[in-house]
Amino acid sequence: MSEVRLFARAEPRVPGATVPWVRTRLRTAPGTAFWLALLVALTACLAAAFPRAVDRYEDSGLRRAVEHARPDRTSVQVYAPPPSPLLTPPEREDVLRPALLARQYAEVRAQVPRALALDPDRSAYGVRTTLDIPVPDPWLPRPTGKPAEVTLVAQSGLGAHTAATRGRLPRAAADVTATAPELEAAVTVDTAKSLHIKVGSVLHLPAAGRTLPVRVTGVVTPRDPKGAYWSTRPVLRSPSLIREPAPSIDMHWLGALLIAPEAAPVLLATPGRPERFWHLAPSEEVLRAREIPALRSALASLEAGPALRKVRLGIDGPPTELTQITGQTEILTDLDEVLIGYDRFRAGVAPLVAVAAFGTGTVAVVVLLMAGGLTADRRRTELALLRARGASLGGLTARLLAETAVVAVPAGALGLAVALVTVPEGRLGYAVAAAVAVTAVTCAALPLRAAAAHRVVRLHTGREDISSVRPSRRRTVAELTLLVLAAGAVESLRRRGTSDASDDLVSLAPVLVGVIAALVLVRLYPLPLRGLARPAARLRGVLAHLSLARAGRTTASAVLPLLALLTALTTAAFGGSVLAGVKEARDQAALLAVGADARVETSTPLPSGLPDRLRRSPGVSDLSAVSVTYDAKPENGAQSLPLAGVDPADYAALASRTDIGAFAAARLREGAPGAPVPALASTATARTYGTRPFPVLLPDGSSVTVRITTVLDRTPAVAGPDFLVVNRAALNPAMSRPTTLLLTGKGLDGAALRKAAPRAASVHLPSEERRRYAGSPLQTGAEGVYATAVAAGTGYAVLALLLSLLRTTPERTALLARLRTMGLTRAAGRRLLILESLPQAVLAALGGVLTGWATVHLLSPGIDLTAIALPAAEPASTGARLRTDALSLAIPAAAVLLLAVGMGVGQAWWSARRGSVRELRAGDAR
Repeated sequence: MSEVRLFARAEPRVPGATVPWVRTRLRTAPGTAFWLALLVALTACLAAAFPRAVDRYEDSGLRRAVEHARPDRTSVQVYAPPPSPLLTPPEREDVLRPALLARQYAEVRAQVPRALALDPDRSAYGVRTTLDIPVPDPWLPRPTGKPAEVTLVAQSGLGAHTAATRGRLPRAAADVTATAPELEAAVTVDTAKSLHIKVGSVLHLPAAGRTLPVRVTGVVTPRDPKGAYWSTRPVLRSPSLIREPAPSIDMHWLGALLIAPEAAPVLLATPGRPERFWHLAPSEEVLRAREIPALRSALASLEAGPALRKVRLGIDGPPTELTQITGQTEILTDLDEVLIGYDRFRAGVAPLVAVAAFGTGTVAVVVLLMAGGLTADRRRTELALLRARGASLGGLTARLLAETAVVAVPAGALGLAVALVTVPEGRLGYAVAAAVAVTAVTCAALPLRAAAAHRVVRLHTGREDISSVRPSRRRTVAELTLLVLAAGAVESLRRRGTSDASDDLVSLAPVLVGVIAALVLVRLYPLPLRGLARPAARLRGVLAHLSLARAGRTTASAVLPLLALLTALTTAAFGGSVLAGVKEARDQAALLAVGADARVETSTPLPSGLPDRLRRSPGVSDLSAVSVTYDAKPENGAQSLPLAGVDPADYAALASRTDIGAFAAARLREGAPGAPVPALASTATARTYGTRPFPVLLPDGSSVTVRITTVLDRTPAVAGPDFLVVNRAALNPAMSRPTTLLLTGKGLDGAALRKAAPRAASVHLPSEERRRYAGSPLQTGAEGVYATAVAAGTGYAVLALLLSLLRTTPERTALLARLRTMGLTRAAGRRLLILESLPQAVLAALGGVLTGWATVHLLSPGIDLTAIALPAAEPASTGARLRTDALSLAIPAAAVLLLAVGMGVGQAWWSARRGSVRELRAGDAR
């Protein structure tokens, strides 16, 4: 009976006893609590920062796309037809007055759906002429004798959008009518310069039965020339030289005269057919990539939906026969096309980012589970004793949960706070959910592992060495299931690529390969230990045999670090290969665009002494002079293509060195006199003209008969799908003069080349060309994610090994102390600890390198990095593929080995400094 009471008193009572238990555990193991808190904080910070970082660079990419698109494409342009001729003259004038236009502007803005946020500072409204008005004044420039034309614009907010003014802004009376005798106007600086207009100039415009003088009262400087106010209709800012349609060769200037909004009724007297307009500029600062569907829906409603009906009702009134005759208000915008283009670009990047996210997330989960599993294994005896003394499984699990939660929850909150401060933009909900998930996994790992191990009360357990314990059937089934999933993911990725962002299994393919490799190595781990233990036993020294025996007696649960290590190393290798592939693709694209290490070209022949002068420039090792014409016409036809005249020897050496269309110089050497000139051609050109001789008409009127002898995919002198390359000696002296110089060498200085080249020449270097391939925040953001994945993979690999070594620290310290009493020297102790930790570290390092290499080669056919590496406009021939990166394979593996050795040395040194070791040792024969 007393025994029953004893077990009843030993039963853990969670509500009343949790706090003392937790306090005691934290006091007895502060180091464990600190490392667990650090692991949770770092993982929660990474998990919470990831969705916000993705939101940030996607939003930045959208803003960049809208910003780079012209305002005439991104603005929502509302146009109302001219006032009906059936109205009386005063009624027609009232329709154009600014007070009514301002009220209608407010009504139009009110009907815009909420998803489309507008920028009122860049929006405008007013009246403008739709037909250009010729100006007969002879002092205006006439390039071909045709008079200049102007468009009259009465736009709101002129004074607020000008930075400086010579003269003054135009004025008009509030009650001005179409019969006004004179009109005041302003012009921009560019318009005044091109049309020779000054303050006080008077332009005489044709009007209804009279001439309307327009006096220029001011020359204004736009405050934001590229903004929507001035660039929705670029002629407001800068005049245009208009070419007449062929066959005419006439040209004339077209400029804008800016009049006061109150003067809009005067436009009714001109032949310009005035119309009302309202330009609504979107607010780029509030654009969010996640709101693109709602934004596209809003634009569709404005262009042909309910919003358009409401706008028409507010401006035109109810539909009548009159509106059917004169026309209705229309809304036009190309912002939806900009959004579609950006969405297509993002759709190409998102699956690649998902691969990195799933890989790093899986590694983090494995390490968190490993930390819980190692803790449960370290406390196996303690927990078994509690269960033997009557502790219930539920009570024990609850205590362990509370013990872990008191450390993990504050650490997870700290990690979340750091992520929110570090990445201030992005959705809060996803970040909180990610941090909560990390904290929940951490809190559940130890209790669930302990509950699984101690669901049955056991007083004694048998040996659970890795060399003796055989995997259970459940584990075998789970591993086979993972193998099937991994095979399916790899096959799906190789077939479909990363085009389907919604398929999570495809995104898991790289990490699944690492998991399968880890499971295979875990099963193979005992075999080399058994094979090496027997020959080591016959050696004279005891260190090799003892270290192998210790490694073989590692508990079965201690192989969890192998899984974490290999998964982390595979993730780091894959991320490094992605970055290497991106870099190589950009380097190759830049080299293809330039054609050499440097390119100097002009549209006219270069000076004769320039090649020799550039040969002496620092870093230049070789030079190929090329004459390029882009107007060669095969078979004297209308279609033209580029033709390059080259020196066969120099050009063949250049093509071979750059690996751009290498060929034998003999292919371009001329044959017998009068025979067709041998030519190199692109695949498309050869498909069009074949191998028969055909004439090519040159721009100077001469011609050359060529015959295609070699077909190349590309060539250094010309970028594009069509080209012909011939021996420069076969061309006449005028056409054989070089227009392009292709330089090769190391460390070429662009500034020095520009200084030596003529002022009209353009100088291109691959390093400068490469910069334009990484301009989008989507690209830089995705690269940042993969760089973080590499760093996180390396860090988690090191952390997994560190946790596994810390798990065995007490046992190894006790063993070392006992062996020191038996005469083991300090040096031998260091070697013993190093040799004991090396089998697992070496297996993980070699397995990680091999698995990473195999993963890259296995998945490279299905991974297309073009969306990250190159702009969407780049040709498909410069596509980017995975490339094995030696550094990302070697550095994490080397870090694992160095840490294993360093931990052994450090533990041996620390043990030697402890007083207990000095007291227990029998002697020190060094």
